[in-house]
Amino acid sequence: MLMTFQDAFGLLLHLDAGVIGIVLISLQVSLSALLLGTILGLPIGALLATEEFKGKQTITLVLNTLMGVPTVIIGVIVYLLLSRTGPLGVWGWLFTPKGMILAQTLLTTPLIAALSRQILEDSWRIHRDSFMALRLPRLSALKWLIWDCRFSLTIAVLAGLARAISEVGAVMIVGGNIDKSTRTMTTAIALETSKGDLPLALALGIVLLGIVLLANLFTFVVRQIAERRYG
Repeated sequence: MLMTFQDAFGLLLHLDAGVIGIVLISLQVSLSALLLGTILGLPIGALLATEEFKGKQTITLVLNTLMGVPTVIIGVIVYLLLSRTGPLGVWGWLFTPKGMILAQTLLTTPLIAALSRQILEDSWRIHRDSFMALRLPRLSALKWLIWDCRFSLTIAVLAGLARAISEVGAVMIVGGNIDKSTRTMTTAIALETSKGDLPLALALGIVLLGIVLLANLFTFVVRQIAERRYG
């Protein structure tokens, strides 16, 4: 056990090229999916929080369901869409980082939308009368509402990051776990553990935990600074 940890830290300290390549692919895919999921999810959450329309409850129920959908199901759906006989097969995204980003975007968007809806709905109840009195256009009201809740919304974004970067099933199916192309930290950990290469699996696990910890620490520091500045 001790030797395994020593070998794992040795890989990290010597900046092993294999580890760095896997980490960079993971960050590329997960951060791209997080960005797209945030761009799509926040407006959806804001609309659901502020608008009343037929079918709203159904959409909300679907989003809440998709928050916990098994990732392998999304992986199979995206695989069928991107396969040669699928409707999106002409894109040639199967077994590429683009296909993995698409799969992870489908995972992060419902999560961010559902969580942001809950956060923004509470704020909307408080500020709705003020927005109405000021006769702000609906788009401007939504922008101000999101800005007012920006620090609380970091929770939704962090949840999206955790969903994306820790995901295994969808990227394994859509990406194929190809070395130096579509191998991410989670798929590499699963592969190397099955092969018995525990130092490499452990090294990647340490990096993965470190990334999540740094993201949470950054968010905590930003919120603390904001609370001190704005009370």
